[in-house]
Amino acid sequence: MILQPIDYVVYVWLSVALLCAAYVAYDQFRHNPEATVMKWGFVLVTLYMGPFGLLLYVLADKEPAPNTHEVFVEPLWKQGVGSTVHCVAGDATGIILAAAATAILGLPMWADLLVEYTAGFLFGLLIFQSLFMRAVMGGTYAENVRRSFIPELVSMNAMMAGMAPVMIVLMMGRDMRAMWPGEPLFWFVMSLGITVGFALAYPVNVWLVTRGLKHGLMTVRVNTPQSHDARAHDMGGMTGGHGAHEGHQRQTKTGEPPLVTHAQLAAVTGFTLLMLISGMYVPAAFFNLRLSSESVGRSVMPPGMITTTETPADAMRDMAAADPRLVSYVAPVAARGDRPLAPRIENGVKVFDFDASVIRWFILPDKSVTAYAINGQVPGPRLELTEGDHVRINYTNHLPESTTMHWHGLIVPNAMDGPANITQRPIAPGERFVYDFVVQQSGTYFYHSHDKPDRQQAFGLYGAIIIRPRDRVAEPPADLEYVVQLQEWLNRDGLTYPAMLMEGGLPNYFTINGKAYPATDTLHMRVGQTMKFRFIGTNNNFIHPMHMHGGPFTVVARDGVVLAPAARFQADVINVGPGQRYDVVWPAREPGKWILHCHIPHHTLNNNVETQGGGGLTLLVIVAP
Repeated sequence: MILQPIDYVVYVWLSVALLCAAYVAYDQFRHNPEATVMKWGFVLVTLYMGPFGLLLYVLADKEPAPNTHEVFVEPLWKQGVGSTVHCVAGDATGIILAAAATAILGLPMWADLLVEYTAGFLFGLLIFQSLFMRAVMGGTYAENVRRSFIPELVSMNAMMAGMAPVMIVLMMGRDMRAMWPGEPLFWFVMSLGITVGFALAYPVNVWLVTRGLKHGLMTVRVNTPQSHDARAHDMGGMTGGHGAHEGHQRQTKTGEPPLVTHAQLAAVTGFTLLMLISGMYVPAAFFNLRLSSESVGRSVMPPGMITTTETPADAMRDMAAADPRLVSYVAPVAARGDRPLAPRIENGVKVFDFDASVIRWFILPDKSVTAYAINGQVPGPRLELTEGDHVRINYTNHLPESTTMHWHGLIVPNAMDGPANITQRPIAPGERFVYDFVVQQSGTYFYHSHDKPDRQQAFGLYGAIIIRPRDRVAEPPADLEYVVQLQEWLNRDGLTYPAMLMEGGLPNYFTINGKAYPATDTLHMRVGQTMKFRFIGTNNNFIHPMHMHGGPFTVVARDGVVLAPAARFQADVINVGPGQRYDVVWPAREPGKWILHCHIPHHTLNNNVETQGGGGLTLLVIVAP
């Protein structure tokens, strides 16, 4: 599934890499007179590096015409390519296997890098170099291990110096799907890392070939009694490609020393070690290497989120996008939230069933969000109760994370209050919890998640509770009623992030009852009628100054408590903060189209765009004569 624009590149790249590797495998094993170990080396490198591997094969090793391979591969730069291909094929295979294993085991990134380096070095040294090259190098396996140790170490240092920063930066950036081997992005990042590692290892391998420390390309003719190295057929002096190769051949075949001094070897080894340390330490100064693929959970953080070496995994998961691959229901474009939920009556108890799940919800006809919803709607269903009701809510969790529910402002037994890990154990995915209490108040209230509420409430886990008093005379009258539940959303490139007042988390969409204008409800009244607006701060972040055109309203209740007649007041703006509730009564004085909206202009736009005269927290009231 495509989650981010980069995924198109990922799938194309991986597909091209497979095709390129298939071609190289076919051509190597059918037509090219190369040693078997190098055939496999080019196949693996092309699989890991895609078109770059294919390009190297065609330019450096593919025989252009029959019986020309020996001369074609003779230049030193091509011998360097062959040596690097041999190194990368072995080392990268070990690194990839280790990276997948450490991710599955949940090791932190710092340990992952150490295991990858060790596995890559040992796989390259013990398998690809000492074992697969034994026929070329001669001698016993133990002798080959000894002679290959320093060349393999130098080459591996240079390669990992390129791979490590690429993996750290890209795997531990904002899209941490790259840390998990089950994600295509993981393999794409590994491919990029190997490509950069190849580039850094190449000049080192050229030097190793010139000093007779490593083999380059080779030619093997099936119908000849012996195999010849690519340049062994025409040796020149002791300088340049021929001489360098001759020295290497003496070292590997007859045990003569290579053309390198101890001081040179120590200097190159030390320099590549410095490259390796720099490649690992420099990016480690900007990323938290204590994190693992298991701890971050394939999180995709919002663009602009600031992370440092102290940013914990919990913070990353908290701000991560809701995974659209977990959507279990796609709501119709016209679906509305805040639908009254009819209870079942069991032995005089009003029983409600809540089911939390991940859905796709349209806030505009052309804009959907990945939401956490109760019973497939945002906001969740409205509970219409009467003071004194005995209520039972069966809450089933089908979210990918634990959750709870809090009954904001209500007097309930402590065990029913809902704060996770304080008054109750969080409801794990797949589990159910029963909330049971007697309603002791009346007025406007709401429910919302109290387990990671900055995340779950922002995704839609909230809903209205309207409680009628036993004595209906005590309730300020109005001809009509409308509940106004506010919320902020952050949606970028098709992913929905929890809107938060922090770097990278600022919202770009705003909704009333789960819809942004012009998809919000249109209310109809007649002149002389009154409308009771029940404002509920179900939003997480801003104080919204809600303003009504067409004259002032009267504030008659606050936070569920009816104001005494002497305490009521008129206003045309009321500041609704997170968690607050206000009941206001507005009389329709004049016919026409009147709007209710937030008086922060940015909150009346859709992704900074005005649509049909407004957007976001805007609602239209049409008053007929």
